[in-house]
Amino acid sequence: MKTIRRGKRRRITGKTLQHTFEHEIKFSEVDSMAVVWHGNYVRFFEDGREAWGKKYGITYLDVYNNNFFIPIVSLRCEHMNPLEYGDTAIIETTFIDTPAAKLFFDYKIYRKRDGALSATGETTQVFLDTNKDLYLAMPEFYEEWKKKWNLL
Repeated sequence: MKTIRRGKRRRITGKTLQHTFEHEIKFSEVDSMAVVWHGNYVRFFEDGREAWGKKYGITYLDVYNNNFFIPIVSLRCEHMNPLEYGDTAIIETTFIDTPAAKLFFDYKIYRKRDGALSATGETTQVFLDTNKDLYLAMPEFYEEWKKKWNLL
């Protein structure tokens, strides 16, 4: 098992699942300088996770229907080249497999018009049961999902 360093240590398997989609920047997403307000990049990360989940068959509703929650416990976002009103963002979401009962995602957001990297980030999510207690074992439904995608 390979361990990499990104702020905190992440135990990973080296296996990933990636999804990319496009998002047109709306007027409501920009500030008075006509650039995307910095907090919207976090929402773009969430949009990426939702699109990724639909592609790979594990949505937030699936988690909820299996009596779990997956809150974000760690978030990092770095801004490079701003997106502007009218731009199209290319949002690349990568699931980083781990043997732990966690979900690691990395993000890259590009400006379509010139391919410039606009932002990068990562999130960590953990499993909570219906009592909102931390669940340290891998939930059965999640283990089955990982087997389906040859992650176990």
